[in-house]
Amino acid sequence: MKKLIAPALVFVANLALAANPSVIPDKPVAVKQELLFSDDFEGTTPAPAWHKVVPTFVVEEGHLKGTQTRVKNEPSPNGKSVIRAHAAVHGLEIPTKDSIVEVKFRLDGATMMDVEYTDRKYTGSHYGHICRAQVRPDGVTLIDERDGNMRSDLYEMKKDPARKKEVNKLLQGRSARFPAKIETGKWHDLVVEVAGDEMRVTIDGQPAGYLKSSGIAHATKSKLEFGVAGQDGSFDDLKVWNAAPAQ
Repeated sequence: MKKLIAPALVFVANLALAANPSVIPDKPVAVKQELLFSDDFEGTTPAPAWHKVVPTFVVEEGHLKGTQTRVKNEPSPNGKSVIRAHAAVHGLEIPTKDSIVEVKFRLDGATMMDVEYTDRKYTGSHYGHICRAQVRPDGVTLIDERDGNMRSDLYEMKKDPARKKEVNKLLQGRSARFPAKIETGKWHDLVVEVAGDEMRVTIDGQPAGYLKSSGIAHATKSKLEFGVAGQDGSFDDLKVWNAAPAQ
């Protein structure tokens, strides 16, 4: 059985957002298997495996820099639809079930940076969203999107203000927020572990977040996506490992 500890130093749980987020395993929930992908961004362009999801990312000074350019809703060029405000997103087609993602990140004005798992072929959630780990200057948030806020029926229910209380009840336990103070303008080490229905995050080697929720166990996480909201945020020294649940 994994020993649980309270979040170290500045990482303090917010009990309102998850069933029991006050404790984070002090040991990893996943162990590394084979290395699936790595990138140190030393070239002048992203490696061929990368693809644009939402603009705008560039390789600059040996790291991958994201800048949100869709900052407000605007009409499409043909005037028939709306291009909605959205964080910048860069993607990798790396199929996983259990995995460990190691990456350096730096907040240079970004309000949020994240690592997200998706499965575009899965129709039970909006756009195949499965789960994600977000970092902000004031904390870490882990979200089960498949069975939570992006679940297809809940996604539609959220559009009706009269069903807000019903939706909030159904979302209980599907996310967890851990307040923290993450220094901007400085590189930090982020590790996101996914094993079964558990997701664990460390920052600079310290336990920073944990969530246990059914959607995290989705068997075919076909894509990894890296997001930046605001201006700017950078990633570097990325490694993606296949993993197995820790014993």
